[in-house]
Amino acid sequence: MNVGILGAGNIAGKMARTLNGMEGATAYAVASRNFEKAQNFASEYQIEKAYGSYEELLADDKVDLVYIATPHSHHLEHGKLCIDHGKPVLCEKSFTANAAQARELLDYAKEKGVFITEAIWTRYMPSRKLITDVIKSGELGEVHMLSANLGYSLAHKERMVKPELAGGALLDVGVYPLNFASMFFGNDVANITSSCVKHETGVDGQAGMILTYKDGRMATLHMGMYAPTEQYGIIYGTKGYLIAYNINNIDRIEVFSSDRKLIRTIEVPGQISGYEYEVEACRKALAEGKLECEEMPHSETIRLMEQMDTLRGQWGIRYPFE
Repeated sequence: MNVGILGAGNIAGKMARTLNGMEGATAYAVASRNFEKAQNFASEYQIEKAYGSYEELLADDKVDLVYIATPHSHHLEHGKLCIDHGKPVLCEKSFTANAAQARELLDYAKEKGVFITEAIWTRYMPSRKLITDVIKSGELGEVHMLSANLGYSLAHKERMVKPELAGGALLDVGVYPLNFASMFFGNDVANITSSCVKHETGVDGQAGMILTYKDGRMATLHMGMYAPTEQYGIIYGTKGYLIAYNINNIDRIEVFSSDRKLIRTIEVPGQISGYEYEVEACRKALAEGKLECEEMPHSETIRLMEQMDTLRGQWGIRYPFE
């Protein structure tokens, strides 16, 4: 499977390195609005084709899947462009800037019969099943609470602080704790409460969120772009709890008894970068003629975007293009 990469930034480089280490998929082409940047990227990552426009890459018949690695603010535009050319899409998270854009893009893909999925890599990783298996086994007893957090020092990055790029911590960082809660507690949410500290540019800088579910369970989440956090995801039950270390790329899981004694450690399989799982899921879905991935169905993408819209509504944050 030949993958074309739209955008030539850091995350695009990580995908290119991953593809270079895979069997059955290859980093075939890259496109940037700056041809020299595309050329340099192609040279660095041993990519066959470099294009100075997205349209040129999309016109290449050898491109089997397009990975969109541009800012959130441009995902709708670039996703529709790919669909117009009949190219299957793996779109980096957050899928779009808001739920209305997500619906528009997904409806357009459905209308045109083109595959598209969100590249929220934690949904595709083996760690997801490992945690689900622990919960289903009853080892933790009846599960009642969950906590998760993700924070980095990112406020110096332009894409994080510019409202016109759909900046802020939520779409870039907060999406991970929200997805952690969604994967293991579902989406039957009765109420969301939150508090946010805004950056000087008006975007969200850091926030705390509490999701209360209709069955009485609760998820307490926080995220930010000012300081690194320990990045734990913890699930609490009547018989014990588990800790997932590094929630945006879980590297190990520990299960504890109710009196805080370590029972066992679950090792997570080795990986190239972790991105290979979403690529392989796309390859499988395309081979089966599907228009979405079962790991991150379109309905889930919309629900997560709706949650983030709700949070921004509580904070009084709108992007200039909304």
